[in-house]
Amino acid sequence: MNLIESIRIVELLANGVNPQTGEVFPMDSPYQNAQTIRALFTALRALEGQKSTKKRKQSLPLNAGNPWTSEEEQCLVSKFDAGTPIEDLARLHGRTPVAITSRLVKLGTIEPHPRNVNT
Repeated sequence: MNLIESIRIVELLANGVNPQTGEVFPMDSPYQNAQTIRALFTALRALEGQKSTKKRKQSLPLNAGNPWTSEEEQCLVSKFDAGTPIEDLARLHGRTPVAITSRLVKLGTIEPHPRNVNT
């Protein structure tokens, strides 16, 4: 079962509706109990959070969050020194421009921007 289908089912249950039939559960049903409804809405928020996280991860470059290898760092510095723009380096390495800049700062290739340094 996929995440979207799970969200749909939990949302229906939280609203007191049988997901298979579309009928409203009777008042004496456990799905009409206040604690059960609160628990289902808590579960629904958690599932929706997973959906947002998954969507965000899918929009990130391929190597975002992965550790850097020494070979990748050497390639990064040499391409940067050769004048390759940050955006091109980001595409080449499958990372975000912020990650490229941060790695160049960490490697001592560029100075951190004064606005971003805690004093």
